[in-house]
Amino acid sequence: MQITRLAIPDVLRIEPRVFGDERGFFFESFRQDSFEDAVGRKVNFVQDNHSKSAHNVLRGLHYQLRQAQGKLVRVVTGSVFDVAVDLRRSSPTFGHWVGEVLSDENKVQLWIPEGFAHGFVVLSESAEFVYKTTDYYAPEQERCLVWNDPTVGVIWPVRQPPTMSAKDRCGLLLENAETFA
Repeated sequence: MQITRLAIPDVLRIEPRVFGDERGFFFESFRQDSFEDAVGRKVNFVQDNHSKSAHNVLRGLHYQLRQAQGKLVRVVTGSVFDVAVDLRRSSPTFGHWVGEVLSDENKVQLWIPEGFAHGFVVLSESAEFVYKTTDYYAPEQERCLVWNDPTVGVIWPVRQPPTMSAKDRCGLLLENAETFA
């Protein structure tokens, strides 16, 4: 497994070692001890989620203020552009973002720790997205940062406005959003 710290060092790009031949492939998608060695702390996942979205659907940028969730994310079918935004006011990278293409072909995963907003846009015809979380979903704690906040400046690889839920269209600008200490 190859672990790379991104421009925001707490966000990790995890590329598994894939074994393949004419029959198909095999890889370890998660291994607790290797993951914790890379993260540098004990991590307890409590929930797995799986979504399917059509081309140009954008989900996010979501976070939970209390019951903050660390997320280990990956794509099992298709491809997405995945984004994490640092919402920790005490961080030197507060308000910065990182993005990576995750796909069924590259099998790359991202570790997005607590204190970040997270979202993705589907690049392929459709995509199935799975992720583990370190705390349970708490809808009353969920917040949304607007996807196109000019202060954050995420460069989304979209040619037309993405398809979003009403909730995501009403996300807040970073200057108005509740953030982490």
